[in-house]
Amino acid sequence: MSADKFAVIRIGGKQYKATEGQEILVDKLTDLKALPEVLLVADGEKVEIGTPVLTKAKVVTKVIAEVEKGEKVRVFKYKAKARQRKLRGFRAQYTRLLIESIS
Repeated sequence: MSADKFAVIRIGGKQYKATEGQEILVDKLTDLKALPEVLLVADGEKVEIGTPVLTKAKVVTKVIAEVEKGEKVRVFKYKAKARQRKLRGFRAQYTRLLIESIS
């Protein structure tokens, strides 16, 4: 195993692997003050796994950008010989977080 310290956190129903100093993109958060749930913490050879959440572990995050837009996804529906065409676009909104510390 590597000597890096990392944690697996859950924010908004999705899980992310986070290391200190890393920036992550998560789905747009409505409650910016909510702390992420820590599921696993690994520090070199020492690994702590929650059942399902570690209560004594803490990951401190800082909001860098409240709303950030992702790339546009184009959805094109087409029915042959019926002259039916529909073009729609979708752009996901994200929140950019900085992982300050894992303890």
